[in-house]
Amino acid sequence: MPGMKLNKEPKIQDVMTTDDHITVSFDDGRILSFPLKWYPRLVRATPAQRRNWKLLGRGVGVHWPDVDEDLSAEGFLKGWPTREYLRSLEHKTKKQEIFA
Repeated sequence: MPGMKLNKEPKIQDVMTTDDHITVSFDDGRILSFPLKWYPRLVRATPAQRRNWKLLGRGVGVHWPDVDEDLSAEGFLKGWPTREYLRSLEHKTKKQEIFA
């Protein structure tokens, strides 16, 4: 239909990491930053390994080959931490309940 806008999902353009944060830039101008601790594999990676990333599917995700980590644009846009991080929180909570 003429004049109808297509729903285009934002694509990742760039990724930067520090020792504490990951910052993701999207093609629609959004720039989102998250605690690096949400991504345990990246926390354990060296700075050089974190810099070695590749876009997946023209920006639908990011792959870090040195640490075998894949993260999606959808996950970043929804503010989701990794399952590995969420499991660590569950484990910590259970441990606290045992020793409470």
